[in-house]
Amino acid sequence: MEYRRLGHSGLMVPVLALGTGTFGGVGNYFAGWGNTDEKEAKKLVDICLESGICLFDTADCYSRGRAEEILGDAVAGRRDQVLISAKVTFRIGKGCNDLGSSRFHLIRAVEGSLKRLRTDYIDLLHMHTFDAVTPIEETLETLDGFIKSGKVRYIGCSNFSGWHLMKSLAISDKYGWNRYVTHQAYYSLIGRHYEWELMPLALDQGVGTIVWSPLGWGRLTGKIRRGQPVMETSRTQSEGAMKASPPVDEEYLYRVVETLDKIAAETGKTIPQIAINWLLHRPSVVTVIIGARNERQLRQNIGSIGWNLSQEQIAILDSVSAVDKIYPYWHQTQFHDRNPFPIC
Repeated sequence: MEYRRLGHSGLMVPVLALGTGTFGGVGNYFAGWGNTDEKEAKKLVDICLESGICLFDTADCYSRGRAEEILGDAVAGRRDQVLISAKVTFRIGKGCNDLGSSRFHLIRAVEGSLKRLRTDYIDLLHMHTFDAVTPIEETLETLDGFIKSGKVRYIGCSNFSGWHLMKSLAISDKYGWNRYVTHQAYYSLIGRHYEWELMPLALDQGVGTIVWSPLGWGRLTGKIRRGQPVMETSRTQSEGAMKASPPVDEEYLYRVVETLDKIAAETGKTIPQIAINWLLHRPSVVTVIIGARNERQLRQNIGSIGWNLSQEQIAILDSVSAVDKIYPYWHQTQFHDRNPFPIC
């Protein structure tokens, strides 16, 4: 297992992390992801630890908290061997304060996660999305307090715009509060908008990127191909998933998948393994979150590491997955002499 430094911190983490979105299967939305129970989750954790994967990602909104409970049971008795990444901010109740990044909600949310996870600290706590109503100072001061109290070790954000993240970092610097060391972001071969602004920002500010949905919302599993019907029971077809998933042009998707097919034939690897391996070559990426409904899927995803795509294969994937940039990014690519950060 390869380990990388978590942003501008001293913590080392594995390049793969196990996501727990498949744990629980509560509600139609998460049932489309999976319904891993306690017994299966413990088995998946065993396999991860045997492979050197010690980072597990969860969120309080996954299966209405059930995913955290199952993860807490799965790591019971070996908490010192694992790193837990948790997320809060999305709605978890019907009340007017049961969401967001206010001090009120964050305290309740963290206490709830600690209880469900059966632990007294969270290694990495992410704001699951940006709260434009709560003052950023209120959020960051509360998070700094969690670290000082020992309830949280490191903090990060997720799904922020560039200005959301940069303003947050500037405010932390102004008051001497702990900074976000990670940004958990959507990034894949068919979702490369992250590269335009968030990647240069991450490199400039020392923010490590933790990638979620590396297979493009399930579109790069190898099951979606030109001329073939989409499976009715899948994450992409579950209730609400199509509305929440990033749009992808079908012809563009088929071109990328067909290129992955060719490289799979050359390497003897699977389409998902190639897609994940490609991400691990990208600047700013520290960890890729993999998901698994069962042992077979987990072992296949673990097979994404321990080998490398050739530079020629990477270049081919870069080219076939490239998309037209919006302004000002297309203009910035013309000023290579003084624009050292990659705008891919």
